[in-house]
Amino acid sequence: MEMRKAELEWSLLALRLTIFLVMLVWTLDKFMNPGHAAKVYENFYFIGGMESMAMFVIGLVEFVILLGFVAGLYKKQTYGLVLLLHAISTLSSYKQYLAPYDGANILFFAAWPMLAACLALYLLRDYDTKFVLGR
Repeated sequence: MEMRKAELEWSLLALRLTIFLVMLVWTLDKFMNPGHAAKVYENFYFIGGMESMAMFVIGLVEFVILLGFVAGLYKKQTYGLVLLLHAISTLSSYKQYLAPYDGANILFFAAWPMLAACLALYLLRDYDTKFVLGR
């Protein structure tokens, strides 16, 4: 059964918008609550001593990437970077996967389908043409 072009385009748009939404919330955390973001970097990425200015710079870089991503610009680069950022985030949470029923660790498993969505969108990026600025 062949998928129609419109179905594929709308499906990829839905993936792009919802991935953007999740990544945007995580990016805005760096601006709105840099202390929390610094704790995340310390606990999950083993990078301690991050100050507000470092969180601001990281957040700004992520925000620019995300704007390009949601606009469909430089797809190979922006879709690839979003995939990489989310893969790092997902894999760095390995301790939570080893103890899924401790606290709220079960919520970390939601990262896996999103990682698959990021991969699918990256692999199908040339077919993601609905409401993009870069063709």
